[in-house]
Amino acid sequence: LNTMAAAPPFRRSDSARGEFSPLKHFVVAKKKISDVFEQLLNYVKETSEFVEETCGNKALENIASQDQKLEIQAYADKLAVIKEVLARRHMKVAFFGRTSNGKSTVVNAMLRDRVLPSGIGHTTNCFLSVEGTDDDKAYLKTEGSDEEKSIKTVNQLAHALHMDESLDAGCLVRVFWPKTKCALLRDDLVLVDSPGTDVTSQLDSWIDKFCLDADVFVLVANSESTLMNTEKHFFHKVNERLSKPNIFILNNRWDASANEPEYMEDVRKQHTDRCVNFLVEELKVVDRDQAPNRIFFVSAKEVLNSRMQRAQGMPETGGALAEGFQERLKEFQSFERRFEECISQSAVKTKFEQHTIRAKQITEKVKSIMDAINIEAAEKRVAAQEDREYQMDRLEFVKNQLNLLIDDIKKKIKAISEDVESKVSSAMGEEICRLHVIVDEFHADFHPSPHVLKIYKSELLAHVEEGMGKNLAFRCSDAVYASVQSSQGYMIESMLPLLPSSVQSQVHMLVPSRKFDLSYDLNCAKLCSDFQENIEFQFSMGWTALVHRFLGSVNAQRALKLVDKNFQASRPALPLACTPSSGPPSTIAPPNHETTLMTQEDLMVAMATNVASLTSRTSMSVILVGGLVYRTVGWRLIALSASLYGLLYLYERLTWTTRAKERTLKRQFVDYATEKLQLIVSFTSANCSHQVQQEMATTFARLCQQVDQTQKELEAKIRQLTAKIDQLETVQSHSKSLRS
Repeated sequence: LNTMAAAPPFRRSDSARGEFSPLKHFVVAKKKISDVFEQLLNYVKETSEFVEETCGNKALENIASQDQKLEIQAYADKLAVIKEVLARRHMKVAFFGRTSNGKSTVVNAMLRDRVLPSGIGHTTNCFLSVEGTDDDKAYLKTEGSDEEKSIKTVNQLAHALHMDESLDAGCLVRVFWPKTKCALLRDDLVLVDSPGTDVTSQLDSWIDKFCLDADVFVLVANSESTLMNTEKHFFHKVNERLSKPNIFILNNRWDASANEPEYMEDVRKQHTDRCVNFLVEELKVVDRDQAPNRIFFVSAKEVLNSRMQRAQGMPETGGALAEGFQERLKEFQSFERRFEECISQSAVKTKFEQHTIRAKQITEKVKSIMDAINIEAAEKRVAAQEDREYQMDRLEFVKNQLNLLIDDIKKKIKAISEDVESKVSSAMGEEICRLHVIVDEFHADFHPSPHVLKIYKSELLAHVEEGMGKNLAFRCSDAVYASVQSSQGYMIESMLPLLPSSVQSQVHMLVPSRKFDLSYDLNCAKLCSDFQENIEFQFSMGWTALVHRFLGSVNAQRALKLVDKNFQASRPALPLACTPSSGPPSTIAPPNHETTLMTQEDLMVAMATNVASLTSRTSMSVILVGGLVYRTVGWRLIALSASLYGLLYLYERLTWTTRAKERTLKRQFVDYATEKLQLIVSFTSANCSHQVQQEMATTFARLCQQVDQTQKELEAKIRQLTAKIDQLETVQSHSKSLRS
């Protein structure tokens, strides 16, 4: 085919006389190349299916890319299109121009017979294709019908076309003419006549339907006028759809120039320049040097009449012919010669040579893709085998290392939990010792009425809860948080080598982003819910106070209960409220319900013991001095003593204000709450230790869960790699066979 394409232009004298025609080579070459493309298409389809299957296998990603898949599919589609083009049994030339420019006459002149209706009163109203048939009779087929309508004469054809109302400008009527009557049709050439380009605006549909497979276009213009925009517009659209179409321009009816010979050359030059500019500047389909060879000035009617006369055995120049007929006849013959040379070269190059080159390129491309897939599969198989060995070693390492870390982390969690319990216990003990500071910092509206006291105590309990919580947090939380964070960091650092690299960068997400804070939960409101204050006035030198001084707190409570049966109900077992002059209260133990009431003998023994204590040391000296003064002063001492006693009572009574009552309540609350809080020190510290243990255990459990998941992923990956290796071996073998 390459040799055929590179051969010099074929020469012919006249194919109508049976001499050699260059179009003959087309039929032979078409059959050979069609067989080649059939085999090539089957090969590319097989490779396309293989690449599509490989590309669709997710386990074999990157072996065959989506681009390779699309590329081979495009090659298969392209080969199918080429094969379809090659399957045509003819070459095609299409004639276009305005209405009544003589297109049908040009076709008849080339066919050397009146095949198509032409002349006065005949206008082509649809597309007419003329192709050869091996039958002896002519017939036609209309679009959408396989019925063969017999025609014997041109008049019958014209009558059939005009009588069929269903035919419009966009319809095609195929005229089959016996090859025995026309030598040009023996070379599988189809000539297509068209309605005028000025009869419709549906040029796009014309091009899609009739022009995409045309090898040569002939623009039949009227030499009595210039090229019109309708003609130019049509070929501009053709040029947009086809790459550099072969276009000839016939300036028909040139015999009219014989009437004005003095203007002939000027008009010819003017037409030539416009046509050259149209082909070169506007359409850009040929070079400026080649353009004049595509432009001809002819009279198709004269040529047809001359050839009809010759066919009848009459001289070619017979009849009434205008001056210059021989020159116009030679120009028409020159057009035919260049047309056959152009269409033969075009057929070989565009349909055979270019397709052959393209087929060779496609074959090389497909083979290179198979080579790439083969190499990629081999590399992936080796990499998969190495990866499988690595994953198996890593799985064994993860299992062994995890067992060692579990014991180590458990010991570390236990040690930190014990340390936290010790810290919280120590800090809470210190805070209980300075509870009076927290209570003294409390300020709220105070009044001895029951309603106000209830609110006051509720707010006091909330204040103590908050204050102790803050102080404990200040003493312990930062240290505990640092210890927990350090331990979590140790866990992560220990577990990090057991996790895959993709998870290592996200391992921080396994640790809570919030700051860990201990919850002490003292619950003072419930703990001190049974606290009962005693803020009634108690004279420091009164009977109750003196009993407490002489008998002590425990014995005084018992003695007072023995003397006054209602004492227990009226006064709870709390430290006595002291007046401003009575000094700090003595702390007493809460009542012990298991101890029986003091008997009278016990009371007398206690009083005697205290009297004996009184007579000891300085007490006896005071009594002696008092007796001496009494003898000296007499009743004045008694009056003075009574006055001082009354003044002392009055002072204490006047200073027993609401503020003094509040201070007394706070002192009583501190004594009571201190004892209660001591009871929950071990519980609170154990609770905090449990919180730390739970926090660290949760973190460790998450890490272990991730490691377990990693083990499962490793096992699954090993199975996947094994299956992938088997598939890669299959792909490698298949691609190698397709490559060869």
